[in-house]
Amino acid sequence: EPNRRDPTVRLATIRTPEGSRAVRVDGDTLVDLGYSDLGDLLAQNNWARAAAAATGPTYPAEDAAYATLVSRPSKAICVGLNYKNHIMEMGRTLPEHPTLFTKLPDTLIGANDPIARPAETDAFDWECELTIVIGSRVRRAGSEEAAAAIAGFTVANDVTCRDWQSRTREWTQGKNWDSTTPVGPVMVTPDELPGGTRPHCRISTTVNGDIKQEDDTGDLLFDPVTLVQYVSTIIRLNPGDLILTGTPGGVGHARKPPVYLAAGDTVEVAVEGIGTLRNRVVAD
Repeated sequence: EPNRRDPTVRLATIRTPEGSRAVRVDGDTLVDLGYSDLGDLLAQNNWARAAAAATGPTYPAEDAAYATLVSRPSKAICVGLNYKNHIMEMGRTLPEHPTLFTKLPDTLIGANDPIARPAETDAFDWECELTIVIGSRVRRAGSEEAAAAIAGFTVANDVTCRDWQSRTREWTQGKNWDSTTPVGPVMVTPDELPGGTRPHCRISTTVNGDIKQEDDTGDLLFDPVTLVQYVSTIIRLNPGDLILTGTPGGVGHARKPPVYLAAGDTVEVAVEGIGTLRNRVVAD
């Protein structure tokens, strides 16, 4: 097994004057790992041990400009309807199988980058999501292989144009607006989280300081290991691929009356033990 997850590491991709760099987070210091982003690192055998042992140039964490965690994943798969309370608030029945859709790489931005609000939408919504980062290539994974393929977890905000999403039965056009989906700030290996590859962590969204979503990632209908098994049955998963595992109840679209993001809003999405995305919404 080339990518065992010991020892525990926290990894990120940052922007520097020389370009983006994969780094290890050592408290207030970021250590350069010798790769341009986390995707390039994860493509290496024994990436976890190499990352833990690296002694490259360092950067102060305080000044870090976080890029999106993996700049060009071969795929970002998203799961809809995966928390019971969100399924109920959207007026749907509990699904027998995961509801899948895709994110294109040009949607992805860094942990503190501005979210570009399209002029074409009147229903711009937030969705906090625990996100799986794949660390080894797998196809038709069994349970153990699926768990071993999870390099770690990060945070995403699956910002959605609800009016465009509901134009058809397919959701792609509501989920793939340019520069709308922050991912990061770090990837945490499963060892560091309660529950490991099936983590139980508080997940939340606040908008302008008001809590909008709050739940526990242990409440996922289809847990991360199950999702890796399911997706890898359909298509190979490669190092650096992302699986956004779904959002809990509390989205703006389900409120009465609905509440949406406007230019000038600050939206924060956090998963306990991993980190926080903090993004300002700007007019695109």
